[in-house]
Amino acid sequence: MNWSKVLLATLVLIPSSWTRVTRLNSAIEQAEESYSKAEYESSIEKHLSLIENFQYSSPELDFDLGLSYHYAEKPDEAAASYDKASISPNKMIASFAFNQSGVLLGSKQEYEAALNKFQSALIKDPTNEVARYNYEMLARWLQRDEERKNEDQNKPEPSEFAKRKKAEADRLVEQFRFKDALNIMTEALQQDETVAAYQEFISSLTEVTEIDEK
Repeated sequence: MNWSKVLLATLVLIPSSWTRVTRLNSAIEQAEESYSKAEYESSIEKHLSLIENFQYSSPELDFDLGLSYHYAEKPDEAAASYDKASISPNKMIASFAFNQSGVLLGSKQEYEAALNKFQSALIKDPTNEVARYNYEMLARWLQRDEERKNEDQNKPEPSEFAKRKKAEADRLVEQFRFKDALNIMTEALQQDETVAAYQEFISSLTEVTEIDEK
């Protein structure tokens, strides 16, 4: 056996391996640097290069790529990357990916779907306080929105008398005479139940008056 040839082959192969690892590490650092500098288009390009040129993949990469797409205002691409990251065995990464998906859906006013994503984030990682906050705030808002819709449906149609009294109260509010405006509406409500159509206005006047009296 020609040991010199074996030795030469080994020496040739090792540097080649080292070179790939070095280039890969450099590419990862460049992608991270672009993201940290908020250069999101560059970050997308460099993250995609890791996939295409190095066949490198990881849940962390999918999540970071999703964030880059998200902040570059490319929601569809961001959603696809978050979906990949959300099936990660790393529960923390999966949880944050679900949370970000919820944020995307919320920005499109798909609130029920967003709520489900936040819930999935908490199932993956109950310690994810960002997801917990988003879930609780959105759930509360949806509940209040439903209550407002019910209130609107049950509101009486204001009579001409009620409309006149509301107009009088509006003029008083323009003069910062909140207490007088409240008195107008309260007395009108005792005379005509359809004044209840302006209950939200009356409640606001009550709150302002209470503040003035403190």
